[in-house]
Amino acid sequence: MGISRQAYYQRNRAADQRSQQDRQIAQFVRQVRMRQPRLGARKLHYLLQQQAEAALRVGRDRLFRGLAEHRLLVRPKRAYHKTTHSFHRFHRHPNLLKPGPQQVLPDAPERVWVADITYLPSQSGPLYLSLVTDAYSRKIVGHHVHDSLHAESVAHAYSQALRRRTTQEPLAHHSDREIQYCSGLYQRLHAQHGAICSMTDGYDCYQNALAERVNGILKNELLEHPPADLAQARRMVREAVDIYNRERPHLALKYKTPDAVHRAF
Repeated sequence: MGISRQAYYQRNRAADQRSQQDRQIAQFVRQVRMRQPRLGARKLHYLLQQQAEAALRVGRDRLFRGLAEHRLLVRPKRAYHKTTHSFHRFHRHPNLLKPGPQQVLPDAPERVWVADITYLPSQSGPLYLSLVTDAYSRKIVGHHVHDSLHAESVAHAYSQALRRRTTQEPLAHHSDREIQYCSGLYQRLHAQHGAICSMTDGYDCYQNALAERVNGILKNELLEHPPADLAQARRMVREAVDIYNRERPHLALKYKTPDAVHRAF
């Protein structure tokens, strides 16, 4: 066959070593995904490079092949539920995040917050998750799970974020034109805390892309199974938010966690 005895055994030993290495990597991935069930390959590759064991530090292409062989690649979820009602009698505010003379840039934590409401399916019926995220650090600073779309429920996440705020710098709050954000209750919170209100120009999810992205991470990566009821949903979301803020590396933050970036200031 044109292969020496020595080359034959060397090739077999190399194949055995690769197989053993792939099993170690697969076991590491399964352990990570016990807390972050749908963490993607790029972030897994970063976590592998931080490990002390040299056998776990492999190239990106090698990792993708290994994940495919062990059926550990994440399949995308595609689901859409509209929660925004933009046609109402309340006052709308201009979009201050768009380029222009009034544009507000998030140059530090607690300068710009983005907020959104997302649908959260459960076994007992529809639930909703309100989130407030810091645009600079990507940290979720306020969240609340509720079973109605009343303004009081949506404002709970904003009130939570305001209580935890540590600076007195000017704050801009950006959201879509949902009726809850335009309500008198929500606008009074802005006035009480000196926050500037910013809104999308219409129903355009790209104008609130960061908030939409955080919604997707929580629902598609960290909340893999629907909760049984409201109480369980709140426990699951609380744990998911903690994992997102403290453990999940963020690509836009050069693989740092949102909490680490937020605390750096």
